[in-house]
Amino acid sequence: MQNGTYLRNGPGVWHIHDYNFRHLFDGYATLVALQFDNGRLIAAHRQIESEAYKAAKEHNKLCYREFSEVPKADNFFKNVSDVISLFTGASLTDNANTGVVRLGDGRVLCLTETQKGSILIDPDSLETLGRFEYTDKLGGLIHAAHPIVTETDFITLLPDLVRPGYLVVKMKPGTNERKVVGRVDCRGGSTPGWVHSFPVTENYVLVPEMPLRYSAKNLVKAEPTPLYKFEWCPNSKAFMHVVSKISGKIMASVEVPLFVTFHFINAYEETDDEGRLIAIIADCCEHEADTTILDKLKLENLRSFDGQDVLPDARVGRFTIPMDGSPYGKLESALDPDEHGRGMDMCSINPSYLGKKYRYAYACGARRPCNFPNALTKLDLVNKKAEIWYDEGAVPSEPFFVARPGATEEDDGVVISIISEENGGAYAVMLDGLTFEEIARARFPYSIPYGLHGCWVPKT
Repeated sequence: MQNGTYLRNGPGVWHIHDYNFRHLFDGYATLVALQFDNGRLIAAHRQIESEAYKAAKEHNKLCYREFSEVPKADNFFKNVSDVISLFTGASLTDNANTGVVRLGDGRVLCLTETQKGSILIDPDSLETLGRFEYTDKLGGLIHAAHPIVTETDFITLLPDLVRPGYLVVKMKPGTNERKVVGRVDCRGGSTPGWVHSFPVTENYVLVPEMPLRYSAKNLVKAEPTPLYKFEWCPNSKAFMHVVSKISGKIMASVEVPLFVTFHFINAYEETDDEGRLIAIIADCCEHEADTTILDKLKLENLRSFDGQDVLPDARVGRFTIPMDGSPYGKLESALDPDEHGRGMDMCSINPSYLGKKYRYAYACGARRPCNFPNALTKLDLVNKKAEIWYDEGAVPSEPFFVARPGATEEDDGVVISIISEENGGAYAVMLDGLTFEEIARARFPYSIPYGLHGCWVPKT
């Protein structure tokens, strides 16, 4: 095990004074750190001091728009003012409660889907250092919550709500300036599809256009709809677009079956025997085109499990995007969903295989009956098998893979996950990436809330 720190971000505070939030994604961001140092483990946690969190503490009320929550207007004029500030971005949250990434220059950035919710933190003290200010003039209010980050690049998508489409942008280490790689116009619908994450290959950026689209009418409503700020538009169809990383040109744009996904796993280029590109393969945690997963994540649903099997089915959805000019792509299950309990989300891979042909992925699966993914799973996408780690009463967060120094096998490393227990307890678990057997666990002396995504910060 190499020395370094695993950081995990996620919503951790779901109440202000005497008001309780409604949705998992509303909570104020909580960072957890697991520092590994020559066989010793030191754990810590700290709230991210966003403007939204600080204002809520100061005024004992919600002050910014969260995922499902809207500040209560005192009168009609305040309500009108709030709608105006929504479209300028002033009332949008900067609650960076989704992911955390280490940039190629060593800075550590916490993120959510609002651009203003990009916040720098100190990976050692977990101190909030301040907002990450983009120095370009690209504008916009939102971006993908999960950029692609390597030692040399930061690539993300900016949905354009005015001229429906997406900007593909990149940012070099050591700078705060994003530069446009290319643009994709939406082929269906009057607004872009929600893009929480997206995949890349070695030479291409894939832009998913999901029929779960941003909805202006739902954005301005004071009370949440079942789809919150989105609208299901099956008649607008679904598409996958392929953009060259170098030229920014659209190399393919195909219609695909309807899909719903939060998280892409990986993508790679498929070639024939002579090395010619014939297709792009892209894998994601796909929810069987069922939008009810969003409403299932309301806190009242998550906290009231009565033994009924209510978790919507999910699978590893595999897109095949032909590169010969064909107008249609395919979406199939990469393996039998029963292998992982028909639960599938919160995934990671060996980062050395990003954008390349790969075999293994790690994710949260299910041991049914359940109302939330409650198991960890190792996916073998070649043999189409899955191994399961399960501890009754446990709710695991994203399993994060850390390669062993000097490893030559794809799955030679460890898998780290922070586990929340139904009795309020919490512990960190480490699994062998090869065998998927438990190596060690370390119990926290206090409760740690459920969290979302993490990153690895190597010791320097």
